[in-house]
Amino acid sequence: MATLKINNETHQIDVDSNMPLLWVIRDFVGLTGTKYGCGTGVCGSCAILMDGDPVRSCLIPVSAAEGKDILTIEGVENENKVLQEVWEDLNVPQCGYCQSGQIISAVALLKKNVNPSDEDIDTAMSGNICRCGTYQRIRSAIHKTADLNNPKTELK
Repeated sequence: MATLKINNETHQIDVDSNMPLLWVIRDFVGLTGTKYGCGTGVCGSCAILMDGDPVRSCLIPVSAAEGKDILTIEGVENENKVLQEVWEDLNVPQCGYCQSGQIISAVALLKKNVNPSDEDIDTAMSGNICRCGTYQRIRSAIHKTADLNNPKTELK
């Protein structure tokens, strides 16, 4: 029996301790926003935050997640609602399949760096593949969110 804290809710789940966290989140907890992409940790579609760091849930066994704070795309609204609003305003997604992983990585970046440069964004987002190529819109959304979350005051 595993005890997992996902999006500030505790879940008791009876699964094999080696089961990938992705399948527990999707199939046992019912949070299907986290996507299966490659199954090898390369594409980033399955990204979640574990204790504030982006990880690939397809590679993390349930046993490694016990006692950790897990945040999925369904919990992001409580973490950074502005980011999701900007994401929609700028029409970032095309097909949308990779977007949950993209947003999770952007949340982690903005938590650690309130005013990221293009290079910071490119580095933080490099583990997320977008087949539609919306990288410029992703970068713009992160910059706009940073500006909205941290307005610069002008000297008078």
